Amino acid sequence: MARTSTASATWNGTLKEGDGRFEARSGAFRGEYSFLTRFENQAGTNPEELIAAAHAACLSMALSAGLEKAGTPATTITTTAHCTMEVSEAGPRISAMRLVVRGTVAGIDQDTFQQAAQEAKSGCPVSRALQGNVALELVVTLET
Repeated sequence: MARTSTASATWNGTLKEGDGRFEARSGAFRGEYSFLTRFENQAGTNPEELIAAAHAACLSMALSAGLEKAGTPATTITTTAHCTMEVSEAGPRISAMRLVVRGTVAGIDQDTFQQAAQEAKSGCPVSRALQGNVALELVVTLET
């Protein structure tokens, strides 16, 4: 079964003075971005933040599914993804994604949670899309 998700973006003007707008076809999210929000830390979003949000959501769901399948469903999984973009002479490049996962799961220990999170990272579709091109770091904490 294949599923295609769709979003669109429009950019107006030059790179540094222009601005853009993106929107999911579903209408679930939309926003504006600019050179300043992407490269100068001005308040607002950027494509890397959207990739980080997608990765955090995907990993949380994959980990929840894995834990449920193992008979130890999670109460809560929270993932924060930190997407790093570096600018070099070769141009801008997403170089790393740091995934910080916290979860509340009854009946397991830290090592079991760590292993489940690692398996989720390896199997999550966003991780698989980035793997081999972006350094993926995983930090896992089981909360009690």
